Amino acid sequence: MMSNAKSLMSLKDASLKSASSKNNSAKARSNTPGPFSIDIKSNERIAILGPSGAGKSTLLQIMSGLHAHFGCIEFLSKPLGEMSVQELSYKRALLPQQHETAFNLSSELIISLGRVARGHDPELVEIIKDSAMAARAEHLLDRSYQTLSGGEKARVHLARVFAQLWDQHNGILLIDEPLAALDPGLQIELLSAILKFCQDRSHALVAILHDIQQAIEHFERLILIKDGKIMADLPSHPAPQKELEILYEMSLERFTRAGRKDLLIPSNLRPFYTN
Repeated sequence: MMSNAKSLMSLKDASLKSASSKNNSAKARSNTPGPFSIDIKSNERIAILGPSGAGKSTLLQIMSGLHAHFGCIEFLSKPLGEMSVQELSYKRALLPQQHETAFNLSSELIISLGRVARGHDPELVEIIKDSAMAARAEHLLDRSYQTLSGGEKARVHLARVFAQLWDQHNGILLIDEPLAALDPGLQIELLSAILKFCQDRSHALVAILHDIQQAIEHFERLILIKDGKIMADLPSHPAPQKELEILYEMSLERFTRAGRKDLLIPSNLRPFYTN
């Protein structure tokens, strides 16, 4: 973790301001995940882990700047709430879980939507092609979106966020379960593409994952979310076995591998006891 680098994004006591919490009451805020306090630096690779319903997607929504929030959030040394959607679009891209569209557009057009905030974009055609190639979606450019499989749709939208940040540096890419609809081989291929894309441009990468080993193997920092709170924020190496066992309430077995990060796998299906 780049502890001496300047923060790219900083959250201090941040939580989502939902419709039910407009009165700003403490009771309303206590029913929503958070508050969250996190510092993110350029080129960091952060995996968010936690059981279903823990608040992982809410944390990503807060970081996106697309929703009203409590607390203080700064991005690129500016209050997030003071940045326009257009200004944010140059440096922040969000890939949500769902990939449906209301209209039957071509894949090429969907990818181009990543560049919609730019009034003058002379390299648009090349960036679309390069982004599609990076996302292993170049063969889908002429296809109708509604004819694609779930995995193909995921690749097209990955190309869209690649296109959005293609010519930028020191931004942030937020992705929510990006590999869920993909077969194991394609998961590895696209995760490598995402990591390389961000590394080449010094983008921070924040990803919600369900695969513990992918998080340990490919990310340098783990944020563990449980019951709407940050349970732990720690390096991925050495693999934090005890914390992950508490997080998922399951027993894990550690395997040490020469030259590689440790492997943690479920040891059995018996109930987990913290004592």
